[in-house]
Amino acid sequence: MPSFSHIDSANLPTMVDVGDKSVTKRMAVAESRVRFPAEVANALRAQGFNTAKGPVFQTAIIAGVMAAKRTHELIPFCHPLGIENCKVHIEMDGDDALIRCTVSLHHKTGVEMEALTGASVAALTIYDMCKALSHSIEIRSTKLVEKSGGRSGPFNAADAEER
Repeated sequence: MPSFSHIDSANLPTMVDVGDKSVTKRMAVAESRVRFPAEVANALRAQGFNTAKGPVFQTAIIAGVMAAKRTHELIPFCHPLGIENCKVHIEMDGDDALIRCTVSLHHKTGVEMEALTGASVAALTIYDMCKALSHSIEIRSTKLVEKSGGRSGPFNAADAEER
């Protein structure tokens, strides 16, 4: 059975000691979906994805990058990291906004939480900017899509689903 990495020998919460780990290139991709009611998706398209609060997707991209960089301030046992690259991409997939956040660096610990945080905050920003149009907007399926680097090796959600 796998063990929890954030519990010490006395069953107390602890930050993982990465002091003896090797620096490797680490990368993670996470995605979130924002489901719009059809009439809201159509209105957003007609408005060029702008609302009275401003450009929805551009604002969400900035918020996602800012959040990824500050993950250690939000998640108690995340290490502060000097992220080397963070990209947030948003596109419409039917009536859904599909958000993908990719984070990478060279370090002793991974960036899954940073990618998940970036995608999540971008989704929350979209909700905030569009909630005047409908409170039926849903944030769905935030998940890790891919990661590489580190002791646990690569992960690809598409490969995991096939098993």
